Amino acid sequence: MTKARKNAREAALELLDSVEKNQSYSNLLLNHLINKYEIKGPDVGLLTEITYGTLQRKLTLDFYLAPFLQKKVERWVKNLLRLSLYQMVYLDKIPDRAIIFEAVELAKKRGHRGISGMVNGVLRAIQRKGLPSLSELKDPIERLAVSTSHPQWLVKRWVEQFGFEKTEKMCEANLIPSLQTARVNFTKISREEVMEMLVAEGYQVESSPIIPEAIRSLKGNLVHSSAFQKGFITIQDESSMSVAYALDIKDGQHILDCCAAPGGKTTHIAEKLRSSGTVTALDLHPHKVKLIKENANRLGVKGIETIAMDSRHASEHFQKESFDRILVDAPCSGLGVLRRKPDIKYTKSIDDIQALQRIQLDILNEVSELLKPDGVLVFSTCTVDKEENLGTIETFLKQHPNFEPHPLHMPQVLQSSVEDYRLQIFPQDFGGDGFFISSVRKKH
Repeated sequence: MTKARKNAREAALELLDSVEKNQSYSNLLLNHLINKYEIKGPDVGLLTEITYGTLQRKLTLDFYLAPFLQKKVERWVKNLLRLSLYQMVYLDKIPDRAIIFEAVELAKKRGHRGISGMVNGVLRAIQRKGLPSLSELKDPIERLAVSTSHPQWLVKRWVEQFGFEKTEKMCEANLIPSLQTARVNFTKISREEVMEMLVAEGYQVESSPIIPEAIRSLKGNLVHSSAFQKGFITIQDESSMSVAYALDIKDGQHILDCCAAPGGKTTHIAEKLRSSGTVTALDLHPHKVKLIKENANRLGVKGIETIAMDSRHASEHFQKESFDRILVDAPCSGLGVLRRKPDIKYTKSIDDIQALQRIQLDILNEVSELLKPDGVLVFSTCTVDKEENLGTIETFLKQHPNFEPHPLHMPQVLQSSVEDYRLQIFPQDFGGDGFFISSVRKKH
């Protein structure tokens, strides 16, 4: 039985429709469709570009389309128009006539003649009349929201929290595709040796100016490299790598990693311990715990124990004061990773943020008893919301007078950005994910 095949644009339309209809994760679905339809070579790049680009700029595209749509259209038709308009506006290698031809053919295939005629008419009208101007939007927050395709409530919230200028830079940074970064496994190899290996294989890489064990890939997916297969590197964002530094790890320590999957921080901690201590990694889902084990095995790091459990019940499993360090890399809104997961920004709400903060506090409250006196607890998230970040750790400190702020240890380049016991990294700072890291100590 032969596999059904689809070209990049058909696959992109299927993906966009599924993300909107089922709230599927774009990154997981993309890999699934590449395999399902045997998409290869340059078409993989095209599919990735037009899918993420259309998702990233959905609200901007809808603003451009609005004057040309006389009535509401079916979801898949709207996605086809967005997809086609994205290519017309943001890609310069494909001529408009080819984009419009493909769109009409797709409309014929999925719909009927009336739909293909409408798609043709809308795209040709845009080609003829040009796009509406964003300067029509007089409110600066609305204009920023539409021009960078972020929900208006979110832009307003960020402006209130961080000011207009910082918010504008963050929204613009969220539209730039992130570079793939990898952490070098220093228990096996040096950064220089890995980079030589990768260059010899045809990759273009550079050393990170932020994290001593990080490299950036300028060309090529490092997952396919021999360095990855041999456990010399693992894929991790630079902001995420800085979390292990915050733990200020010493030889022989026992460390608890509470929300550990897929294991990037767990294995980093284990590498820093160099088999002289232990790290216990918890995650709620057994299939995610399996990922931690797989990562640890590939990297060849020892001293990791994995347990599938809810961190909110950790005290039922462990004795009080049994860990030297505890990491709570907590469930969060993920608003710091919008470049990787653009669909998140359209589905989150203030209610989600408040519900997540309650979970964060439940985990912190539960595991605080497991920390030894003079031990350090690190709370981190991959978001940029003050309520989830600063609000959570300040509430925890108010509720636990036996804890106090502890100076935050960071790689040298980031140390100047630390405010006492905490650090907020923004996507525009050095191209990493938005991240919050804080450090508190249990008093004697």
